Amino acid sequence: MRTDHCPGTLPARVHLPAAWAGTPVLDVVVPVHNEEKDLRPSVRRLHEHLTRTFPYAFRITIADNASTDGTPDVAADLARRMEEVRSVRLERKGRGRALRTVWSASDAPVLAYMDVDLSTDLNALLPLVAPLISGHSDLAVGSRLSRGARVVRGARREVISRGYNLILRGSLQARFSDAQCGFKAVRRDVAQVLLPLVEDSGWFFDTELLVLAERAGLRIHEVPVDWVDDPDSSVHIVRTAMEDLKGVWRIGRALATGALPLDRLARPFGDDPRDRELTDVPRGLARQLVGFCAVGVLSTAFYLLLYSAFRAVTGAQLANGLALLVSAVANTAANRRLTFRVRGRGGMVRHQAQGLVVLAIGLALTSGSLAALDAASGDPAHSTELAVLVVANLAATVLRFLLFRAWVFPDTASRTTSKSDPAPRPDTPFTPPLAPARPPLPSRTAPQADDDPRTTR
Repeated sequence: MRTDHCPGTLPARVHLPAAWAGTPVLDVVVPVHNEEKDLRPSVRRLHEHLTRTFPYAFRITIADNASTDGTPDVAADLARRMEEVRSVRLERKGRGRALRTVWSASDAPVLAYMDVDLSTDLNALLPLVAPLISGHSDLAVGSRLSRGARVVRGARREVISRGYNLILRGSLQARFSDAQCGFKAVRRDVAQVLLPLVEDSGWFFDTELLVLAERAGLRIHEVPVDWVDDPDSSVHIVRTAMEDLKGVWRIGRALATGALPLDRLARPFGDDPRDRELTDVPRGLARQLVGFCAVGVLSTAFYLLLYSAFRAVTGAQLANGLALLVSAVANTAANRRLTFRVRGRGGMVRHQAQGLVVLAIGLALTSGSLAALDAASGDPAHSTELAVLVVANLAATVLRFLLFRAWVFPDTASRTTSKSDPAPRPDTPFTPPLAPARPPLPSRTAPQADDDPRTTR
């Protein structure tokens, strides 16, 4: 898992213009390895479908993965005969490697890929890329497991596919329904920041890309597809499944340790009227308050359990101090990750040290409360001690949040309100930052009858 890359913040999603001068709007990659038999009819069929139904300029890129048969010759011939087709030769195998290579070099604003067997009905292609062209979504995937999909395949593949996606849901909390369908698309600006974070170069490439995008908060659009299994598929199911499981373990470990800078991939809000800025109210404050309260409730319960356990073997003051120390370390770690969304190990020791200072303040409040209770009651009941400690902890909690936000994690708090982007006046509509302006593009022109490559069939 690459962790040395620092992606930039993504611009607001905008609708692509109706025409794109000199550049195709869609680049469909077809990865192939020793597919000389199926390549020509599949590419011709895809080209005919796009020519007939797709309203934008397009390109079909054949990515040859070190084929040893006649596939390179077929790909080169197709590229000569069809203006919208090109061929790219890679000397090493790997579907992920092919997609990374072509997508990284492509100038099209929408990038897609599909398997050469065209198992997915091509009528789903326009619904797949439409949300990306409109600016609604960041990625789009075809799904054979969502409601409305129609699938024809054997029981073995069905069980393996559903089992794998259940593993993703249980281990990585994935919310997309189908990670393995060879029918996906992504906006180029998203690919530019996600691809450097994806390590796999084989079949797990798709899953890793989707998991990282979902964890970064990007919007993934799912399209139910009609899909017919290719009985001649050369995919080695068991070996692929084992590699995928290794990938799940690797990416799960990276996410658990916070090794990926996914918090830097946030999208700005759109132009929905409900997304107006409020003067003097930092964005993200409501979410931080909810997260802090949730962590605080759990920390208080954890503290009370620890206090009760320590109180059985020692005095009230020592039990309070030990319980506070243990629960404060856990509280700081939880707030660091969940409330203020700090990832990675950078600054962890400093944050814990500052958290201990905040602990000292809480200790002073709770210990002072216990001392005052002892002075007033002499020998208070255990239930009375707990009640006083709950009240004292609530007061300490408010102070802890303010100190966390202003002192311990000031960088993350300030990121939610950029000083360079002042809040608009109440009478000024909020306008999100837009992607760099692109020149207008003429629409694709249909080929002349004499030059139409379909006439050579």
